Amino acid sequence: MSCPICSENTQPAFRPFCSKRCADIDLGRWMTGAYAVPAAEAPDGDEFDGFEVEKSFDKQN
Repeated sequence: MSCPICSENTQPAFRPFCSKRCADIDLGRWMTGAYAVPAAEAPDGDEFDGFEVEKSFDKQN
């Protein structure tokens, strides 16, 4: 398996990375927004109903 940052062979202690440095680079990219998980767009203000949000929280608790 190769490191997704530098393509070197991975080390078991840092898998899927080859080193702490590459793991830290990856973490930094997540924290600065360079990577993002795709999600549905947020509703427009007109579509947002706070009461519906409150009901969904009540169901969870």
